[in-house]
Amino acid sequence: MEMSAVLYQELNFVCINPRQQQGPGQMQALVLGFQPSRVLNLKAMHDTNVSAVISESSKQRVPHVLSVAGSDSGAGAGIQADLKTCAARGVYCSTVVTAVTAQNTVGVQGVNIVPERFVSEQLKSVLSDMHVTVVKTGMLPTVGIVEVLYDSLKQFPVQALVVDPVMVSTSGDVLAGPSILDIFREQLLPMADIVTPNLKEASALLGGIKLQTVSDMRSAAKSIHEMGPRNVLVKGGDLPAASDAVDIFFDGLEFFELRSLRIQTQNSHGTGCTLASCIAAELAKGSQMLPAVRAAKHYVETALDYSKDIHIGNGLQGPFDHLCKLKTNVQNSSRLQRFDPDDLLLYAVTDSKMNSKWGRSITDAVKAAIEGGATIVQLREKDTETSNFLEEARKCLEVCRSHGVPMLINDRVDIALACDADGVHVGQSDMPAHVARSLLGPKKIIGVSCKTREHAHQAWVDGADYIGSGGVYSTNTKANNSTIGLDGLKTVCLASKLPVVAIGGIGLSNAGSVAEIGLENLKGVAVVSALFDRECIRSEARKLHTLVSQTMKTSAVTC
Repeated sequence: MEMSAVLYQELNFVCINPRQQQGPGQMQALVLGFQPSRVLNLKAMHDTNVSAVISESSKQRVPHVLSVAGSDSGAGAGIQADLKTCAARGVYCSTVVTAVTAQNTVGVQGVNIVPERFVSEQLKSVLSDMHVTVVKTGMLPTVGIVEVLYDSLKQFPVQALVVDPVMVSTSGDVLAGPSILDIFREQLLPMADIVTPNLKEASALLGGIKLQTVSDMRSAAKSIHEMGPRNVLVKGGDLPAASDAVDIFFDGLEFFELRSLRIQTQNSHGTGCTLASCIAAELAKGSQMLPAVRAAKHYVETALDYSKDIHIGNGLQGPFDHLCKLKTNVQNSSRLQRFDPDDLLLYAVTDSKMNSKWGRSITDAVKAAIEGGATIVQLREKDTETSNFLEEARKCLEVCRSHGVPMLINDRVDIALACDADGVHVGQSDMPAHVARSLLGPKKIIGVSCKTREHAHQAWVDGADYIGSGGVYSTNTKANNSTIGLDGLKTVCLASKLPVVAIGGIGLSNAGSVAEIGLENLKGVAVVSALFDRECIRSEARKLHTLVSQTMKTSAVTC
């Protein structure tokens, strides 16, 4: 009963009908029957309820996928794949375990089915409390478990149901018997918003017919759609003689042929689970069905391509990296995790025109500079197309990481993000350092070019790690670049709260003079033509490293 109705009943104790005569005793009884404290308590109750409603409405609902599937001890498929996929797509994932498997990259060694009663208990626990948006199913090994799921979804409806009819693992192991096919057709498929069978599963659902062509897949999608699901995705990853990965999507009206690059890799365990859980994640975020399927297909392709060379296990079918982080973590282990100002000692800045002049690749030039003693590398490739720049940056990064030398990208935050470089260096006319920081995160290195005290102060405010000050001398590598000289360099160093690297026209003839200024936060020199416009980069780097390091040590002792 609403508060206003209850309050009205309370006030009725003192409402007097003007047409009805009331005696003094009756009047007194009515007045005495009115309880102000109770009305106040009701008002307080009302205010509390209103506050609770407002508080509840102000909470942000998180997209939530519930995975009802089997556990894979090797963590490539099943519940584990679903958890990783949803994490990668920014969606919360809860789980109901239907079976516990013993499996690895060789195959499935054992299956222990969870009792139906306990599956039911898990479903009730999650669905009754946690505001599930989408349910995604994987391994449902018994008729009883399918029935339990069906009853639970009737009691606790969700926005969408994604059915991955797991019957045979990618490695060929049977995970569900033929007895559940009828219950799938009769109960689960009519409830599904999409079903995602591979060729073997589609064949099983259709009584064993062979699917060998794209035309067969279209017919199968239409036949399965007639069983009740609103959408069907027949996956053609195992299609014989197909040059690319083709899937057929059918929404009851139109067919869509979805093609992507076929990734040549053994690390494909769990692709079906991953695709279905990614579809569920995109639906939970509010996507329509076809865009969700396209996004999922692209995600799987990207993860497979990233993971094609990793090695986990001794079997013929390994897992892939859902988060696309494993190779980065291996590379990161060979370098320092924090910026070290001493890395600025010999700062090598590449130049594509100089490398072309001497007929060498950027990678070869970087490798030679590091072998000669360069302590940090910046790729400054103004004339290289983006796709080529990204490819070269990735190659250079491998070289730098193998030697424990940080690699930065000049100006191009997009390239730095795409290749996972150690940071960026930006100029005064480029993206502000604080914006670059927000994009790259707290662990990346950010440097800023500075000519004045004001520039140096702003770089510190914006969260830069170091500044590059110059040009100290005139240079041909940057047009219309005014010089600040040694005095200007000293002024910036004295004003800066950050480490400083001197840049501009510095080579063997004048690097000693720069290093001799003896200020504590001047940590090194940046060189371009003095390295890369020379016949032997390695020997020039060695000479510069020796000169700068010895001069700075001498200046530090003198000061």
